[in-house]
Amino acid sequence: MSKCWVTFDLDGTLMQNPFGAWVFPEIAAVVSGKLGWTCDVIAEMVAEHERRMEQGRYVEAYDWDDILGMQCKQLGLAESFEIEPLLRKHAVSPKIHLLEPGILKVLRAIKESGFALAVVTNGFYKFQAPVMEALGLLDFFDEVLTPERAGMGKPDPKILDKLPGDVVAHVGDRLDHDVRMANLRNVTSVFIDRKLPDELRALKARLRSGDQRMIARCLEKWKKESRNSAVSALPSEFLPTVVIYSMDELMLILNEEKGG
Repeated sequence: MSKCWVTFDLDGTLMQNPFGAWVFPEIAAVVSGKLGWTCDVIAEMVAEHERRMEQGRYVEAYDWDDILGMQCKQLGLAESFEIEPLLRKHAVSPKIHLLEPGILKVLRAIKESGFALAVVTNGFYKFQAPVMEALGLLDFFDEVLTPERAGMGKPDPKILDKLPGDVVAHVGDRLDHDVRMANLRNVTSVFIDRKLPDELRALKARLRSGDQRMIARCLEKWKKESRNSAVSALPSEFLPTVVIYSMDELMLILNEEKGG
């Protein structure tokens, strides 16, 4: 019998990683210490990441070791250093945490109902697995698809072809990476918006994305993700199939998918 997969983004969807608040600042401190002057190396690293994304180089865009090494070379440093030890150092509570207290319970219920679970993330495995393990997430997933393992990254929909069977839904918090990927693959795109206003929470989950207030909300989010404030309409590929505000809503949606 063919597997039915539910796939998940990680950062911003299931967990908070330590990169922004802890790892990047330490990278900046180490580089500045080696140089003997304060250097905003993170801004340059992020700019290089964005260039690679715009060029469709999704695997290289998340190779933070390569990006750091390139910046160190440009700054005249003789050698770079590995980021993974810094990640492991900071992969502890409260620097990392699950974004909802009931996430593990929801994942367990989804597995018990017969779905296979996979992570589809743009973070490299060596940066994601330690955080997942520390938070109790790793054992719930049958597959962890990362750019360097799959040879591609989101929003390329072909990454989902790495899973044997049918992908019934992808859950994520970004329109440009998660929703677009799922829509391009004709998979149910489940967008989680934990700050969803009460008037939209009052609607059934499957009706929210068709509401003009939700479309306007998605447009504003897409403007931020694309860094383009001039756009006036949301392309259909960025409009989610379903909008939820909590993982607790997910099981009902998946039961509908399974029944359908």
